[in-house]
Amino acid sequence: MSLLGGIRPPIAVLSALLLSLAALTAFHLGRVGNDPVSEAVMTSQQHIAEDGAIALRASLDESITDLTRTTALFNAGKPASADAVLDKIGSVYQKWRGTAVLEITSGKLLAARGETLPLTAIDRGKLSEEGGLDPRMVRLENGETRLLILSVLSWEDRPQQLLIASSSLKFPGVSLGKFRAIAVVDSTGTILSSDGILADEQILSDEVKEDAERSRKELRDFSKVAAKKAEQHPVKAKEPGSGGFLGVSGSLLGDEANGERALAGYATLAAPQPAGQTAATGLGLTVVALLHVTEDTTRTTNSIFGLLAAGSLLVIGGLAVALLFGTVQRPLLQLFLESRRLTRGDLRRPVGTPRFGETRRIGEALERLRQQLLGGTGDRDGSAGPPTAVPGTPVRRGRRVGSRALLTVSAVLLLAWCAPLALFLNRAEATVVVPQQLVNDQRERTDTLTDRVRRALNEGHADLTSVASLIGDRTSPGDMTAVLDRTVEEHLRYESLYVLSADGKILARAGEDPRHPAGKGPGTEQIVLRDGSGKVPVITAYAEVPGRDGAAVVGEFRIGFLNSLLKQPGLGQVRLIDEKQRVIAANSGYRAFQELPDKKLSSLVTGANQKVGLSPRPSSVLYRDEGVKIAAAAPFVGGGPAKPLGWTVVSWQAAAGLDIPEYSLQNRTVLAGLLGLTATAACLGWLHIVIVRPLRELADRAEALADGDHRTVLYPRNHDEVGAVTRSLELIRQELQRQTQQRKRDATPLAGRN
Repeated sequence: MSLLGGIRPPIAVLSALLLSLAALTAFHLGRVGNDPVSEAVMTSQQHIAEDGAIALRASLDESITDLTRTTALFNAGKPASADAVLDKIGSVYQKWRGTAVLEITSGKLLAARGETLPLTAIDRGKLSEEGGLDPRMVRLENGETRLLILSVLSWEDRPQQLLIASSSLKFPGVSLGKFRAIAVVDSTGTILSSDGILADEQILSDEVKEDAERSRKELRDFSKVAAKKAEQHPVKAKEPGSGGFLGVSGSLLGDEANGERALAGYATLAAPQPAGQTAATGLGLTVVALLHVTEDTTRTTNSIFGLLAAGSLLVIGGLAVALLFGTVQRPLLQLFLESRRLTRGDLRRPVGTPRFGETRRIGEALERLRQQLLGGTGDRDGSAGPPTAVPGTPVRRGRRVGSRALLTVSAVLLLAWCAPLALFLNRAEATVVVPQQLVNDQRERTDTLTDRVRRALNEGHADLTSVASLIGDRTSPGDMTAVLDRTVEEHLRYESLYVLSADGKILARAGEDPRHPAGKGPGTEQIVLRDGSGKVPVITAYAEVPGRDGAAVVGEFRIGFLNSLLKQPGLGQVRLIDEKQRVIAANSGYRAFQELPDKKLSSLVTGANQKVGLSPRPSSVLYRDEGVKIAAAAPFVGGGPAKPLGWTVVSWQAAAGLDIPEYSLQNRTVLAGLLGLTATAACLGWLHIVIVRPLRELADRAEALADGDHRTVLYPRNHDEVGAVTRSLELIRQELQRQTQQRKRDATPLAGRN
């Protein structure tokens, strides 16, 4: 018999699958809701740490690129004094804590601005070596950590100078809410900077002091664990098939104290492209976000359901398997043995006939064939005389319960368990409990994303201002084009860069063709969204060129750049809208200048843009009509050229996509039902193909053979029980043919004598 064919494998596999499914059902449906904190809240902390890592990485890389590019622009122009260099840098960028210019050969300090830099930490003799100008972290005397960025100023006939800028490791614009702390950790787990925990001078009571000390200790403990986990490879650290954040990230569960549980999310600084590397990612930094949440002691799910479902599957599955075993497998094996007995010549005992289906028809045919082998007629009524059927044509008989009907009964039994789980049971209603922390986190993450978009636009305008300040009134169009080409290559945010005169003439350009209206000079706004019915919004920034009578460096932002900023995992649908609530950019498919898809979202945006005190505040809400949905809106708040735009970031997502206990129970219940349906369809379909269908054909062949069709050869198609019975019938057919021919030969001499 074939190992994969026959009657036994499908039924055995079905039994094993049903037992496995019963165990999975009891385990997985029984443990939903047993965790002290919802998995969705844990995942949300991971996403917040990822947001912080993305913001910090982008800020550090931007600072490094800005200083390097600015130095290149200075080197391409005429020599400038150290004070002039620092003054111009300070007027364009307000991001560095301190700057200095140092003569490399002598070590003489030529100029300095801001905080005092630890110049002794720089080995001037190794600057020319590979990696000698790489950014490095140093610790100040007050315990704070700074990132030193180095670049070389080089002019002909002048000693080379080292331009140094220090940047703090503080998070730019990460919204923490009221109870969250966040820290930057090095590869050893040492906290380099932190925010969100009250300093000693801010503590006004012993209770607050105790809470602050506990938070510091928990943050240190989490930092050690996060630094250890950050050593993993990003691909190995993720679940198979998961995407999103490209670095190592996760969440940690701490101890419980005073009814609150400590949670932490961690994320490493990762490049924006897979397998990429930037200056910031090489620093080995990890972001850790700490939060305390109140444990929900109310049980939203019942573990008894899993046990009942598993028990009922064992009963129903046992009945289905017993039915298949007793009415299909056992009778077929009986036929196999009976047919083998007949082929061996053992014709003394009648053939044991099964009670149901095709096996009964085959058994009756075998009994008739046994009688024929003994010399009888083998008629159905046992009378003498030839059969009434025409040879080769099976006799029509009354319908009986067949194997297909038995398979259908088994399928109905299993469907009675699978269908309710897949379609009806454990449905999460509109009253599902959504943790308030998820609503708060949606608001804070949206606010963080809004600040990131605003800062990106401000940084873009600062780049244009830097380029404009270095072009001057005597720069040739060729030199201007070279500067613009270098800027476009270093910053992917621009689609087009050009110098526009006051009368609207383009003096130099780089990138794509400008879309500025022909013959129109620079606008008065620093950043403007051009209205229109075009397919792509045009966002343009202007920076006036000193000494060129109203000329300006103009940059047109790539919409794809803004879309990429909005692609944050775990936020759902995200839209960037203007002051008229028209969509400018999104993290998924959209149409330019279209309206928001829901009036409730429009109302949320209107409410978020209302001033509370001196400025608007981000808002979030939980909708329960037409499906449970979390939404948040955060308007542009803060300084810079992008603030007057009045734009808002809106995000929303269905709560059904979150790992909330009710939805997890629903999903696992549906999965159990679908797995049962799959196992039923696969195994019963397998049984129908390899056994039932060939068995029906064999029953017709056996009855035709018993009715006198000795000419049709029976070919076994499979090496299984049906094939074995077919071979036995073929041997019986051959024996009957031999007997018939022998009778004819015996009758021939008698006819000759007569």
